[in-house]
Amino acid sequence: MNNRIKFYQSIKFKIALVFALVLLLTLEIVGAVFVRQLEHQNLSAFTNQVQLQSYVKNSLTTELNRSNKTLANRRIKTILNDSDTGNTAQIQVIDNKGTIRGTNQVNNQAVVGQKTTDNDVKNVIYSGHKVEKNTYDSSSNTRYYTLVSPLIKSSGNNSTLVGVIYTKANLDPVYQNINSITVIYLFAASIAIILGLLISIVISRAITRPIEEMKKQTMRIARGDYSGQVHVYGNDELGQLASAVNNLSVRVEESHESTESERRRLDSVLANMTDGVLATDRRGNVIIINETAASFLDMDENQAMGKSILDVLDIRKDYSLRDLLEKPDELILDFSSDDHSLILHAHFSLIQRESGFISGLVCVLRDITEQQRIDADRKQFVSNVSHELRTPLTSVRSYIEALHDGAWKDPKLAPKFLKVTQDETDRMIRMINDLLTLSRMDSGTQKMDVELVNINELFNYVLNRFDMILKKDEHPAKMYTIKRYFTKRDLWVDLDTDRFTQVLDNLMNNAIKYSPDGGVITCRLYETRNKVILSISDQGLGIPRKDIPHIFDRFYRVDKARSRQQGGSGLGLAISKEVVEALHGQLWAESVEGKGSTFYIALPYEPLGEEDLWDEV
Repeated sequence: MNNRIKFYQSIKFKIALVFALVLLLTLEIVGAVFVRQLEHQNLSAFTNQVQLQSYVKNSLTTELNRSNKTLANRRIKTILNDSDTGNTAQIQVIDNKGTIRGTNQVNNQAVVGQKTTDNDVKNVIYSGHKVEKNTYDSSSNTRYYTLVSPLIKSSGNNSTLVGVIYTKANLDPVYQNINSITVIYLFAASIAIILGLLISIVISRAITRPIEEMKKQTMRIARGDYSGQVHVYGNDELGQLASAVNNLSVRVEESHESTESERRRLDSVLANMTDGVLATDRRGNVIIINETAASFLDMDENQAMGKSILDVLDIRKDYSLRDLLEKPDELILDFSSDDHSLILHAHFSLIQRESGFISGLVCVLRDITEQQRIDADRKQFVSNVSHELRTPLTSVRSYIEALHDGAWKDPKLAPKFLKVTQDETDRMIRMINDLLTLSRMDSGTQKMDVELVNINELFNYVLNRFDMILKKDEHPAKMYTIKRYFTKRDLWVDLDTDRFTQVLDNLMNNAIKYSPDGGVITCRLYETRNKVILSISDQGLGIPRKDIPHIFDRFYRVDKARSRQQGGSGLGLAISKEVVEALHGQLWAESVEGKGSTFYIALPYEPLGEEDLWDEV
């Protein structure tokens, strides 16, 4: 143990070596990425420079369609001479018959009027697809960038290829610039590596000095001598490690004394744990089971003792003892029955000695029935919110991209696109406001301003608004008629006027949305012995019987595509039900598929005499 360690075996050498290798690898990776990115950016900038602008292509397309070829060729030449391509690219304009109609090379005007022999040009004329590639000329040791773009004339729904633009540019200046920068980078990286090696040697010496002292102290502790102390150089990790070594001798002595105390404490913990605990021997037979686990498994503690844990947990069909020993895992066990629900989370751990010998298993059972239900509701809610927000966001993004791409210049399309964007934004705002309202109701922070209200007048006021909307709209998308059957007696009920008006608006809007054109919406108001009943009936498609129990769930829609198209958030009925229940009332629906739907609101009601009304006022 006291053998001297050679330098290349020491941690000092290893730290310096690792530091140097990491530095070298980092610089190599950064250099490769840097050169690659530099090449990509330079090539992108170069190709963008030599390509013709869209308006130039449009002008060339117009000239290729001109019947007077002499005049067209002259104008093509002028357009090419005026185009800004850095004066490094060779450009030719070729019609759809393969005839060269113009070039920007002053010394090569003789090719105008000749047939092209380039295969790429012929392929583009034949297929109509752009060809872009980098080529290498071995005879001149030169790289070239070649681009053959089709010129398309659009007429209504028809598109015709009238010619192509052939561009060829020398790439050698680009690669020369990249090589120059690469040489500079390699020189700087070499200097950084040399400095890094020097720094790594200094750092490794500073790290290994306290480690050597701790090695000597641990050797003394191994011999049973706990009197020595390691010098603490600082409060960093090495300093904390040195302090830990100094405390090691004290901890070892104290650990034996605390073993018996911990054992007694463990027995008390097992007896009072809210989680179930089972322990087995190496053969998988239960040797310890606390009262909670026995209650979960609906068996007596003595009945479980000595039985295989596979039988106690009823998992023998799916797992073997070897599976649990080799790969202890977490399982979800469903012990639900018709009478009650019980889902347990089982976590297995090995009882293993320091030598590696496995002497048994420990299984902890936790009741997660309520957690599973909450998680399922939360996942469904998050899924619904994400789906509902994604649809308008996708629509808004599509129209904004269209406007960004130039649709804003179109005086006919731009207002339509902006209108759709505004509608979708308003829809998202309404949805978020509805979610906030539901959140406040769930948390109990939604304040209800209750006052005594004449519900006859309030109901009439809401219906009058819908009649007024129909009269103001000269060309309504849908005609409808509202019929009213109200009791003649004034009914006074304690309500939050604003919230209850929102409920009536939601029900009326739904009735209008799902009523056919020319349909009749029937509204009734009457009283029973201790309740006021309001009903709103439509003549729409109705609600299938299987969907009626779920229509007041959040984001639930019977006709999902149609509801979303009409701007519904799927929260209106959920908010309405929350408001009515906050007013100690009831909201329900009756419907026959194909014959319309009726929504009922029942509110608590106590008839008041004239003296009671006077007192309230």
